[in-house]
Amino acid sequence: MNLREIKKICTRNLINIPGWHTKRKIVVIESDDWGSIRMPSNEVYEEFLKKGYKVDQSDYNRLDSLECNDDLMALYDVLSKYKDLDGNHPVFTANSLVANPDFKKIKNSGFSQYYYEHVIETLKQYPNHDNVFNLWQEGIKKELFYPQFHGREHLNISRWLSALNKASDDMMFTFNCNTTFSGKDDYSFMEAYDQDTKDDIHKHALTIIDGLKLFKETFGYLSKSFIAPCYTWNSDIEEILSEYGVKYIQGSSFQNIPNGGFGQYKKKFHYFGQTNNYNQYYLIRNCIFEPSLIKTNNTLAYTLDSIANAFMWNKPAIISSHRINYIGSLDENNRTENLLLLNQLLKNIFKRWPNVEFMSSDKLGDIIANTYV
Repeated sequence: MNLREIKKICTRNLINIPGWHTKRKIVVIESDDWGSIRMPSNEVYEEFLKKGYKVDQSDYNRLDSLECNDDLMALYDVLSKYKDLDGNHPVFTANSLVANPDFKKIKNSGFSQYYYEHVIETLKQYPNHDNVFNLWQEGIKKELFYPQFHGREHLNISRWLSALNKASDDMMFTFNCNTTFSGKDDYSFMEAYDQDTKDDIHKHALTIIDGLKLFKETFGYLSKSFIAPCYTWNSDIEEILSEYGVKYIQGSSFQNIPNGGFGQYKKKFHYFGQTNNYNQYYLIRNCIFEPSLIKTNNTLAYTLDSIANAFMWNKPAIISSHRINYIGSLDENNRTENLLLLNQLLKNIFKRWPNVEFMSSDKLGDIIANTYV
C-alpha cells in the first residue's frame, strides 16, 4: 500500500467519525449539474479543437452536455430495476440549475447586461431534448429523480461579463459557440458563488432568491436542500437560503470560502448533522462514484469500500455522482459503460446490505433534524 492510498483511507475514516450517526443502512446518491449547459455538440467540440483549445484534455468539455431524452430514459431503466425493503427505488438527488445565459439578449445589449433564459427554453434549442421536462416530472412521480437547488445557473455572472467586456478573441469565439467556456483549462466561470469583490455577495443573494423562486415555479415545490457549485460559497448566503426554505446544505467535508478571487479560498470543516446559526444541517458526502472523472480500474471496489466504511462508523453513505457520468450526447459509450457500472454498484449494494434504504437528500435531512427535536 502506497502513501497516497494510506492518506485516502485515513481521510475516509476521519470524515465519518464526528457528528450524527445511525445504525440504519441509508444510501443517498447526490448528482450535480442537471439542467446546465456545457459542451453544446460534437460540432462545437471539433471547432474548439481546430481553434487549438485543449478540450480533449478536460473530461467536462469532452463528455458533459445538457441531458437529453435518451440520457434520462436510460438512467431510469437502471434505477427502476431495484427496490429496497420499503419499496423505494434508488433515487438520484438531482441537484439542478433552472436557467442558462440568454446569449442573444446579452450580445444585443453590447455585453453590458446579463440576461438569462429558463431551462425549458434552453431545452428547445437542443435536438432530442423535447421530452426532458416531461421526463423530469416522470422521475419525480416515480421517485427515481428528485431535483434540488444547485443555483439559478452554473455561472459566475460578474466574472463572465467582465471577461466578455474585454472582448478577447477567445471570449468572443467561445461566446459565439453558446458556451461559457473560458478558453482555458480552468473553472473560473463555473464557480457561481465565488467572489472577486465584496459587492459580489449582494449579487449572489439576489440570484439565489430569484433562482429559488424559479425552482418552485418549475418543479412545484420548495427545495429543502442546496449545494453550491464547486463547493464554494460565502457563509453569509446561508441566511438567505434559510429564509427561502432551504434546511439542509449538501457538500463535502470542506467548504471553500471566497478569499480574494478565483483559487483563493479559506477552508472550513463541516461534519454530519452539524448546524449553523440558522438551524440548517450539513450533509456530508463520504462516498464517490465518478467513473467519468476519476480514472481507476477499481471504481466499484472503491465506492463499495467507502459505503462499508460509512456503515462501520454508523453514518449514511452519501455518494457523489455528477451528471457527466450519465451523458451520451457527445460520446454514447460514456453513458452506456457507466450505466453498466451503476447497475453493478446497485446489485452489489443490495447483495451486501439487504436492509439498505435509499432516499433523497432532503429526506435524510428530515431524519437528522427529527433526531435532534
